[in-house]
Amino acid sequence: MTYPTATVDTTLGTLTVELWDDVAPGHVENFQKLAKDGFYDGLGFHRIIKDFVIQGGCPNGDGTGGPGWTVDAEFNDREHHEGVLSMARSADPNSAGSQFFICLGRNHCQHLDGKYTAFGKVTSGLEIVRSIGGAETGPGDAPNEPIGILRVSAE
Repeated sequence: MTYPTATVDTTLGTLTVELWDDVAPGHVENFQKLAKDGFYDGLGFHRIIKDFVIQGGCPNGDGTGGPGWTVDAEFNDREHHEGVLSMARSADPNSAGSQFFICLGRNHCQHLDGKYTAFGKVTSGLEIVRSIGGAETGPGDAPNEPIGILRVSAE
């Protein structure tokens, strides 16, 4: 199957992701809309937990913001392995908006299966994801030095 793709240009390099529109069409459509509207441009990765996830897409830069709407959960059978792109949310399963995370390893992400909507995976630039994941962090798992999302472009 051929999936639509997106490119995430960061201050540490470029990632390419495939977007799983077969199992999470609403999340893919939302991500593509936000990318096309320039929503992600200039934001950053605000939460980095070593060996777990890197998280970005918050307009407030601290994990509290979103686009002003939410997307209903589309839990599926895709496992959260290294490089899998999934949507962050609050305790409400239907609260995803703009914040996304990328898994850093299967052993620490398997508990997310079926509880968070996996909607893609990194197909190029996994070394960049690992580099971001290795950043030194401080309070709230925020990186000590900002790691920016310069631009997200989607098909």
